[in-house]
Amino acid sequence: MSESEFLESYDPSDYERPSVTVDLVLLTVVEGQLAVLLQQRREHPFKDCWALPGGFVGIDEDLDEAASRVRSAKAHLDMGYLEQLYTFGSLNRDPRTRVISVAYISLMPMLYFSPALKHADGLVLAELNVPWEGETGGPVMACSEDGTELPLAFDHAEILGQAVKRLRGKLDYTPIGFALLDELFTLRELQGVHEAVLGTRFHKPAFRRRILDKGWIEGTGERETGASFRPAELYKLKN
Repeated sequence: MSESEFLESYDPSDYERPSVTVDLVLLTVVEGQLAVLLQQRREHPFKDCWALPGGFVGIDEDLDEAASRVRSAKAHLDMGYLEQLYTFGSLNRDPRTRVISVAYISLMPMLYFSPALKHADGLVLAELNVPWEGETGGPVMACSEDGTELPLAFDHAEILGQAVKRLRGKLDYTPIGFALLDELFTLRELQGVHEAVLGTRFHKPAFRRRILDKGWIEGTGERETGASFRPAELYKLKN
């Protein structure tokens, strides 16, 4: 039998097909805290719970296309990179049917989220509460502005935990954290991003020496504006 004959006779119904979704972990820093964009579910299952923006992948759609579509349609964002995070396929992660989810992660400055939060109902930037240190891993909680824990749908607490673990693991040896900053930033703002991601505080002189020694950034000679104290120098990521 030739390959064309085999394909002509092949019956896809011989094997059951799981459904495939994409879920987006869209992270930023809000007032010194790592935060994620969540959407309140309006339908069962997990009605009224909070979930990462996500959706089913079309049969004629590749994964990156699906992730970009969901980002635009549900998160109301059209900028920022998307990187595959992990594939989640526990048997009972979705009570409707067997669903495998490919999670994506994206980091953006807070300013990028403002239009979506103003004009889209049911979206919120939730502060992440990480109950473990370093890269231990495990579920992560999401909280409202007043500190109330938000009930998360499906296995999204585990997806958030994997995102934080990945981000913490890459922060020190890649420039990934700069995606959370504007193009120009102060060393104070850069330190704030690292503290928010890692959940710890740094000694300012030691942090600045370490960052400058990496050779990732360069001074612009410009100063921040609107500061009530001595304006700090603005830096940028080297090309």
